Amino acid sequence: MRNPAQGIHHITVMASHPQRNIDFYTQVLGQRMVKVTVNFDDPGTYHLYYGDRVGTPGTIMTFFPWYGAKRGQRGNGEAVATGYTIRPQSLPYWTERLQNLSIPFTTSTRFGETVLTLEDPDGMLLEIIASSKASPVEHWENGPIEAENALQGFHGVTLWVGNLKSSQVLLETHLGMVYVGSEADPEGTRHRFEAVSGGVGSHVDVVERPGKGKGRSGAGTIHHVAMRTVSDDEQQEYMHALFAKGYGVTRVQDRQYFHSIYFRDLSGVLFEIATDAPGFAVDEPETELGKHLKLPEWYEPRRTDIENHVRKITSPEYGITIGNRE
Repeated sequence: MRNPAQGIHHITVMASHPQRNIDFYTQVLGQRMVKVTVNFDDPGTYHLYYGDRVGTPGTIMTFFPWYGAKRGQRGNGEAVATGYTIRPQSLPYWTERLQNLSIPFTTSTRFGETVLTLEDPDGMLLEIIASSKASPVEHWENGPIEAENALQGFHGVTLWVGNLKSSQVLLETHLGMVYVGSEADPEGTRHRFEAVSGGVGSHVDVVERPGKGKGRSGAGTIHHVAMRTVSDDEQQEYMHALFAKGYGVTRVQDRQYFHSIYFRDLSGVLFEIATDAPGFAVDEPETELGKHLKLPEWYEPRRTDIENHVRKITSPEYGITIGNRE
């Protein structure tokens, strides 16, 4: 019998400008860039990974930055917001930090917790949520934010759907999450589900918006939400169980740092189930994470062409210069 999903493994988003993306997530949010590689299905563009010091599952935000991509539109059938956790005592720090950086934000309360809502450079909704349930992560000591105020990985993700039913069946019955409750939301009714692990990245909120328009893919939209599983064997169990229930689940994909299967809920949201292993130190030491363009072995013969094609990205503070195209 497979275990329930352990929460969120990573969230993958589309962006338009790799350098602007790097500056925001490393310098504003204080995340470490833990891996620079390419989109395995389109090696002409980067795949950037951010997280805590070692890229712990539940802290990992990844981006496909297609240079010049048009902005997408939030709507039903997709994940629309990513929430990070902070300790409650860090709320004044983040309020002041966003104000000093001239980043607009709003403040609200949700399920008894204070939420700061802002947008990244491409318009994706980000939430910084003060929670007494904050789980400690591996602090990136070379980043711009001290340990006591650093982001503590994901709080969760918000989905927009036209009807709750299919999402509830998926989350409760097939992924083993627990229904927490509901409350009014400016967009409709928000329903919260929680992974039984209760750790980092354990929440999925589903906002039911009957009759509202569908989302349109583009820069600033979430491509998929990846849930965690503990082993390859358990992932196989998920694959067969989901297939038996009519989900169009893919075969296992080797993503170098984890193994993945993908499927789409009837609501339209694209999900992945990813393994924790082998992790980001499989092809470079922890001290060097994110400093080099790492390619899977099947793209290594094309390294020169790829480096000449991808846009130049730099992070002088951490000694990173990758790509040759201005």
